[in-house]
Amino acid sequence: MTSARPRGRLIAVVGPSGVGKDSLLTLARRELDGELHFVRRTITRPVAADAEDHLAASDADFAACEAAGGFCFSWRAHGLSYGLPIALDDHLAAGRPAVVNGSRKVLPQMAERFPGLAIVSVTADPQVIAARLLARGREDADAVAARLARSAPVPAVAPVRVIDNSGALEAAAAEFIGALRAFAHSDGLSSD
Repeated sequence: MTSARPRGRLIAVVGPSGVGKDSLLTLARRELDGELHFVRRTITRPVAADAEDHLAASDADFAACEAAGGFCFSWRAHGLSYGLPIALDDHLAAGRPAVVNGSRKVLPQMAERFPGLAIVSVTADPQVIAARLLARGREDADAVAARLARSAPVPAVAPVRVIDNSGALEAAAAEFIGALRAFAHSDGLSSD
């Protein structure tokens, strides 16, 4: 009689816009290629050079994929739709860990859907975030201030590791990669 393989752990990376999640994920992907699976989300926004690598979809195409069962998890935030591919279920069922750029808003639902979920919360000093957002040129100072005021805490639904990305990217990246490895190699169904 063989025992069932333990389910792989999903690691959700969360943090407000401008905190540097995409930069950290890019560096981690380079370092951990082959060791961890980085989930490519489908999002109803065009692909841009300065944003996350994702599959772009129109609202109609996203809705059709969702209705056909093409996503194992989907949500809406900030006027956009986000979906995780159905293939993620097989990956986790095979006992392999995965990393996804998540959303604080849906962490309770993710924790229900993905047993053993772990969270890496990326933070930064609000002044640093504001400067980064203003440098992007997508929002004016009032919009940036409003965005910072909306910042919500991470719900306590799974183990959390906090990474401060206020300073040098390389230092935060080393800590971030260490957190991903630690979560990935721990029992996905334990409470850590």
